[in-house]
Amino acid sequence: MKRLLQGYAQFRRDVFPEKKEHFHLLSELQKPDTLFITCADSRVVPDLILQTEPGDMFLCRTVGNVVPPHGYMPGGVSSTVEYAVEVLHVKHIIICGHSDCGAVKAVFDKRDLSRLPLTARWLGLVEPAWKYLAPGLDADPRSQYVGLIHANVQAQMANLKTHPEISRALAEGRLQVHGWFYDILTGAIEAYDERARRFRPLEEYAEEDVAGRS
Repeated sequence: MKRLLQGYAQFRRDVFPEKKEHFHLLSELQKPDTLFITCADSRVVPDLILQTEPGDMFLCRTVGNVVPPHGYMPGGVSSTVEYAVEVLHVKHIIICGHSDCGAVKAVFDKRDLSRLPLTARWLGLVEPAWKYLAPGLDADPRSQYVGLIHANVQAQMANLKTHPEISRALAEGRLQVHGWFYDILTGAIEAYDERARRFRPLEEYAEEDVAGRS
């Protein structure tokens, strides 16, 4: 707690004064163009990884970056998605998984979660990821585990698209859905290419974007 209080003191003393005008503009209005859905894992810090400023992204954090399918149950994730699309009119939704994901590891290892009944039910939404596992993966457990993390991103993208506001926005061309994988060890991000059905370095997309505009 002491570290948090020290951080707050530094924010008030050094950071806030420099960004005072920016916060003033945000005090009554937010207009982020991206909803970023990622895991609750403490090692994944979106604003640090993407160097974004307050107001740039609408954030949603859940265990295993899970997005329940439409109709599963009314909850915080579904409400966040609905609000982001219908009220904030975000143009992009990113579902970002990460390396060493404990939620996916629990499913991969078929761990007994009887002591954690709520978690067990929630991780049932990761189970469908098995059907998205890429063919031809090495048989070693490590490759299979990483493959399942990738597959879970795809599974949650599929869940997201069952929400009516999402399917409507996609059909109208006012929204794009992206699947990312963040590697904690290297800091690298891979993005899912739906046409090629594989994850590619995010740098490749940036290069293609620059080439397309030149």
